[in-house]
Amino acid sequence: MTLGATPSQTVGPYFKIGLNRLCESDLAKTGVPGERIAIEGRVLDANGALIPDAVLEIWQADTTGRYHTPEDGDTIFTGFGRIPTDSAGVFRFQTIKPGAVTDPNLGLQAPHINVTVLMRGLLRHLVTRIYFSGEAANAVDPVLALVPEDRRETLIAKPSAPGSSQLQWNVVMQGDGETVFFDW
Repeated sequence: MTLGATPSQTVGPYFKIGLNRLCESDLAKTGVPGERIAIEGRVLDANGALIPDAVLEIWQADTTGRYHTPEDGDTIFTGFGRIPTDSAGVFRFQTIKPGAVTDPNLGLQAPHINVTVLMRGLLRHLVTRIYFSGEAANAVDPVLALVPEDRRETLIAKPSAPGSSQLQWNVVMQGDGETVFFDW
């Protein structure tokens, strides 16, 4: 018997089949209160190549900082979305800017969006966050404070133009400018 490297594994060629029916890129339906924003970006590999078959799962609080849970009752804003990248590796979703979240263990957290990244070749999904440029609460957010200062920019969505509600944020899987991913 010859020993060698373990062959790479992949989720398989049917990755999107089970996920497509749950895709939702418009979280801010009519009647949902809050500041409307759109976030667009790309998912890139270590070489800067676009990844055309990634999926981002979004989970966020409403404008008051509350997550949609059974305890909070029935609301029109669920805070959940699933967004695939297109053939060019681009994703886009519309939502509302979340409010600051109070966590019983961590205290007050700056407005943020939780993001799970799934894609072919990943055996375990990755977890990250989107924070907002110019948000004063970023300076005291306990989770963001755990990230080395020189890497925090990978978590910050920036306006496409000054004062714009169109924000840009990219996911870089590895290498220079790699997005900060959190243990879960």
